[in-house]
Amino acid sequence: MRKFSAVLMCLMLLGSLLAACGGKNNASDQANNGGANTPSNTGGTNTATDEPKDDITQRKVTLKIHYPLPDETTLRAQEDDKIARFQAMYPNVTIIKDDWQYDINEIGVKMASNEAPTFYNTWATEANFLVERGWVADITDLWNSWEYKDEINPVIQNQFIVDGKVFGITQNGYITSTVVNKKILDDKGVSIPALDWTWDDMYNTAKAVADPKKGISGIAPMGKGNEAGWNWTNFLFEAGGDIENNVDGKVTAVFNSDAGIKALDFYKKLRWEANAIPQDWALGWGDAVSSFQQGRTGMVIAGAFDVVQAALNEGGMKPEDVLVYPMPAAEAGGKHYGILGGNYLVINPNATKDEQEMAFRYITFDYFSEGSLKAVEDTINARKAEGKYYVPTPLEYFKEDSEYAGKIQAIYDKYDNVYKYDPNLFSLLEGKPEAQFGTQDYYATMSNVVQESFSKKDTDSKKQLDVAAQFVQENYFDKIEAK
Repeated sequence: MRKFSAVLMCLMLLGSLLAACGGKNNASDQANNGGANTPSNTGGTNTATDEPKDDITQRKVTLKIHYPLPDETTLRAQEDDKIARFQAMYPNVTIIKDDWQYDINEIGVKMASNEAPTFYNTWATEANFLVERGWVADITDLWNSWEYKDEINPVIQNQFIVDGKVFGITQNGYITSTVVNKKILDDKGVSIPALDWTWDDMYNTAKAVADPKKGISGIAPMGKGNEAGWNWTNFLFEAGGDIENNVDGKVTAVFNSDAGIKALDFYKKLRWEANAIPQDWALGWGDAVSSFQQGRTGMVIAGAFDVVQAALNEGGMKPEDVLVYPMPAAEAGGKHYGILGGNYLVINPNATKDEQEMAFRYITFDYFSEGSLKAVEDTINARKAEGKYYVPTPLEYFKEDSEYAGKIQAIYDKYDNVYKYDPNLFSLLEGKPEAQFGTQDYYATMSNVVQESFSKKDTDSKKQLDVAAQFVQENYFDKIEAK
């Protein structure tokens, strides 16, 4: 699931491509910097019109920024464009590029050695973990003085508000969905299920579509890496279960519940009764998405944007054949729970106050700007010239009813190469936040359980989950001092 962040981030950074400086969020900054108010020459003495000493634009500030990886050439070009525009407005700022990507196993060393960037990327699961260890700055004051704070999408922003304090800025978010290859269903004469579907509908569709002799699966659940546990957890939520409880600072594993057993048994039905998953079931995130775009599976579970983007622009599929569904409800009338996740930028607490403020200004530099609107339209036109599609992310950093969202939608409506989600989808999506403690360790442990369930027939789901819960509890949760 970590891999999808680069693709989602690309969409949100499109606002910086070709964009001109502007937007009312930059107005005060322009006022601070415009003209520089040089002192008058009156016999060598400064006048009362000198810049105030507390003007941050008159002080040298160095930012070590989060920068894309070497193979992410498009993202690097977009970031370079943003750097140039930012430094044109803030010539007092020196930018150092750092392509370190957040790693839970490396962040402690980075902080201890003072090598972490001034701001860095992370995920929704990490909020409490980073806050407890003091590895993110409290940016509440910067946030409260930002004029656009009330237009940010609270569904995803709230993941990094802890005890009423703000510790990160959302870039984008997702609710895990199921993407369906309608062409495969049509070729097999299988009717597409209703959007308000259930586990039985998913099972029956996957079973009817699967053609093992031709290497086509009905569904391709992820079967290796932490993403295997991540995929399965959606079904735990749909069955009414949870990962953990936090009572008076004590974190307790609770996924070995009746709901957990029901969810694991459903996975086994897809594997052993329906024979609907790939014969080579050990698929990571990229493997599963590639399987879909290559027409080798009827369904895949992920953030919708990633799958649609790959299918249309890399797999050559047609928009009408790529259908985005909510996760299925366990039973008719149930909730279509999908994991609510997202990508965030957080500021290094070891940075000076000037560095933290400039980092905040850099992160939000293109948010809600008119230049970003132009960039989106330019990108849509560029995609059209290439015979490709522009795929919006379903969960943006801004509120869906904001003025800016209306401007974005007006642009989308003008073009036939913008992918359109079924409007009924959004009333069914139900995001459930990822657990806030030891989540990646839990995912890794459940990945082992998923692999055992796919490789061995007739395993005991209760026993498997009890063993996994005990392992997670003793090795991870018991070591957590939660608030």
